[in-house]
Amino acid sequence: MTAVTLEAPRRRRSPLARKLFPYLLVMPAVVYLLSITLYPGIYALYRSFYGGKFKLEWAGLDNYKQLLTDYEFFNALWNTMLLGSITLLAEFALAMLLAALVYRDPWVKGFRIIFLLPMLLMPSAVTFIWKLMFNDGRIISDLIKRIGLIDFNIDWMFSPALARFVVIFTDVWQWTPFLFIIFVAGLQGQDKEVEEAARLDGASWWSTFFNVSLPMMRPIIAVALILRGIDILNMFTPIQLITHGAPGGATETLSYYINRVAWDGPDFGYASAISVVVLILTVILAQVLVRRYFRSGTES
Repeated sequence: MTAVTLEAPRRRRSPLARKLFPYLLVMPAVVYLLSITLYPGIYALYRSFYGGKFKLEWAGLDNYKQLLTDYEFFNALWNTMLLGSITLLAEFALAMLLAALVYRDPWVKGFRIIFLLPMLLMPSAVTFIWKLMFNDGRIISDLIKRIGLIDFNIDWMFSPALARFVVIFTDVWQWTPFLFIIFVAGLQGQDKEVEEAARLDGASWWSTFFNVSLPMMRPIIAVALILRGIDILNMFTPIQLITHGAPGGATETLSYYINRVAWDGPDFGYASAISVVVLILTVILAQVLVRRYFRSGTES
């Protein structure tokens, strides 16, 4: 005799339950992200209409009107644009150059982690290292003097140009790998047959890269530069630990200025107004870049 096994009938989910199930899985992550991004933004907007240090006093648009005559705000905005543009340009050039040289090399696949080591370190630790190298320990200055290029120790905080160079160098050293790994992944994901066809037509390696591979990278480059640019707008750690905005406010960025207004003042309402304006400018700039580069990449 054969044993007969009875199985309980499975309950089938309703169509509505099947549609809602994926959203229920991601809901905890969405709630968490909104709680740490959306709520602080809304509270900053609310706080920007109030003055006072700890006791809230209705100020209306006074905090925003104050921005129009605030020299320090425009100075911090100019420094942020200057430092950010130079830093982003240097990181893009170095990352793209390294990616172009190694993306077809199988050696990179096994040792790619080496290129990422600066990015894996804590920003504060990296900043302290380069502060020791440039300022406290004068190691960089001593090395240049031993080579014979100078006869004196360099005070890197003496002039705005030198102080800005230290800030830019620190950020470029740590965050160039971020763009590098994105560019390498984008180049390795392209169709090899397109490059091989160009080389069979007699195009050189550099001509193939600039005329074939690089134009196909426009959407990836746009996303990478936008992500990195937003992060550079929030540049704070090198300013706080190395320059403190010196000399004469030449390295004071918007993030450092907002922190100084909020905690040294303290004026939380005015600092919130500055944060809201910076957020609006960042969103507008990001939207312009996305529309331009993605349209260019589609049309090409």
